[in-house]
Amino acid sequence: MAIMITDECINCGACEPECPNTAIYEGGVEWSWAGGTDLSGDIQLPDGSTVDADELHEPFSDEFYYIVTGKCTECTGFHEEPQCAAVCPVDCCVEDPDNEESEEDLMQKKEWMHA
Repeated sequence: MAIMITDECINCGACEPECPNTAIYEGGVEWSWAGGTDLSGDIQLPDGSTVDADELHEPFSDEFYYIVTGKCTECTGFHEEPQCAAVCPVDCCVEDPDNEESEEDLMQKKEWMHA
């Protein structure tokens, strides 16, 4: 299950530097697949579509920090627990019930991004 940031976020920024996948962005900041990963050039996403890893995408939130679900591995392969949740002072980094993934799926995603 990926992690999400709720609208209770106070924009402290404690979570962003803790993410080993650079899946966390400040509100209003565009994101890319390449940022913080080994992905480059044209990449094939799990849904079969192809995108340029360096292409910038619209932010998911303009108001508070957000997590790109496709890049979130819950820190699998890096840490014992999601680091964003561990450092969040208001406990707004929580499991996203709409994006359930097995430990195996999370490890495959980590290996895809960090070949």
